[in-house]
Amino acid sequence: MNRRKFLNKCNVVGISLLTPFGSLARGSEKEPAKDSPNFILITADDLNYDSVGCYGCKIPGITPHLDRMASQGMTFTNAHVNIAVCQPSRQSIMTGRYPHCNGAEGFEPIDPDVPTLQESLHNAGYLNGILGKEIHLRPKNKYCWDFYITQGQLASGAGIGRSPELYYSYSKSFFELAKDQNKPFFLMANFHDPHRPFAGSDQEKRAWGHDLPKATRKIKSSEVPIPDFLPDLPGIRKEVADYYTSVYRCDQSVGAVIRALEESGLQENTIVMFISDNGMSVPFSKANCYLNSTKTPWLVTWPGRVTPGSVDSKHFISGIDYMPTVLDIAGIKAVGKMNGFSFLPLLSGKDQQGRQYVFTEFHKTFAGRCFPMRCVQNERFGYIFNFWAGKTKPMRMDSTSGLTFKAMQEAGKSNPQIAARVALFEHRVPEEFYDFKNDPGALHNLISAPQYQTDIEQMRRVLKDQMARTKDLALPAFVNRDNPTALDDFMNDQQTRARRKKQ
Repeated sequence: MNRRKFLNKCNVVGISLLTPFGSLARGSEKEPAKDSPNFILITADDLNYDSVGCYGCKIPGITPHLDRMASQGMTFTNAHVNIAVCQPSRQSIMTGRYPHCNGAEGFEPIDPDVPTLQESLHNAGYLNGILGKEIHLRPKNKYCWDFYITQGQLASGAGIGRSPELYYSYSKSFFELAKDQNKPFFLMANFHDPHRPFAGSDQEKRAWGHDLPKATRKIKSSEVPIPDFLPDLPGIRKEVADYYTSVYRCDQSVGAVIRALEESGLQENTIVMFISDNGMSVPFSKANCYLNSTKTPWLVTWPGRVTPGSVDSKHFISGIDYMPTVLDIAGIKAVGKMNGFSFLPLLSGKDQQGRQYVFTEFHKTFAGRCFPMRCVQNERFGYIFNFWAGKTKPMRMDSTSGLTFKAMQEAGKSNPQIAARVALFEHRVPEEFYDFKNDPGALHNLISAPQYQTDIEQMRRVLKDQMARTKDLALPAFVNRDNPTALDDFMNDQQTRARRKKQ
């Protein structure tokens, strides 16, 4: 898609100032307290957790602004999103519910009766703003945006959602609006980096022609660490370098939003959190349930409340915990049926029970293929069940569209070890069990290892109990996982539901 088609698709219009959103229809706004805190949620698109300097990336100066955030606030080392693909990940974050509980398992809107964070904040008198990725929060009327910057608007001037200058300008406009209206605010700043097409890649040139987003630093192939879940091949090394060029530009956008906040004078009463919506767009990361699929950098700054340079390496938090945490901090009554719970105590350095596991899932349909998965992880192990293993055509996703997967396929013709990795990615096995603490790349499936059978059975029980608590429709198939007919029936039902949602 060239830039002209992209702009037409996004229906570019001027800045949307929808203030107050739906005030005549809702009639439930109240005057917020004068000291109500402000909130900023900054999201990267397809950023692997270990691509950030403060999370161990070895490329010098790759993320200076995120590293500064870490030095000024709290770093969570066991943070995850609940599904590793853009729209359902974001809608899970904004509803406090797993995708199978809010109706948005893939690229569909949430169910109309599911409350959103924006509705609660709007009713409490907050000003809601969004920069980019608005198409991944649907339906629009459920999100109550007062300040609405579309992907198309962020494309102007060859930005394509990747221009730090545009993010600075729009952020500054939003903060001025909040000051003019004397309202507390919530801003969701969504960057398109480091999503494909990566900066400087042939894929980017095919997408945008010669009207390309600017990149002020080019990362060289010789500089990059190759993820341990990928082989070190020339094509992969080239693509990973392009990815890191996009990572650097993403960090510049982070700095642009923070600079606009500091210049506004509103920083002291503003809580800023940074996350990624899922892992990088390569095999065994995005659109799966591995550690590198859902683990995210999660940084929090809150002047005077969060200790600078603090690190939480004990507790698991996830996307479903974001909405209840914001409501808790804002003093707004919690919404019923949320699956997550507030981690506000952790921001003060306190302990909190019930945070030793994280649960993730996947559903997405691609070209008529469903790939349902469920996963539970703790501080050491990860257990994954693949309902689709051997029951559909080979996996194809955004992550297979570039140089990396093609390089693996080509190398697999002469390298049996790489060929086995390609086969595993494309077809999977029903059960996978990994020692993520010692094998974060998930290279060694321990499901048949005798010494881990007690741990495996425990993780199966934990996952089963969680599926029962959340009324997961996949539960009967999981309970009867040794029955091929039960799995076939579940997969057929998944295909039917996917077709029905598409209509």
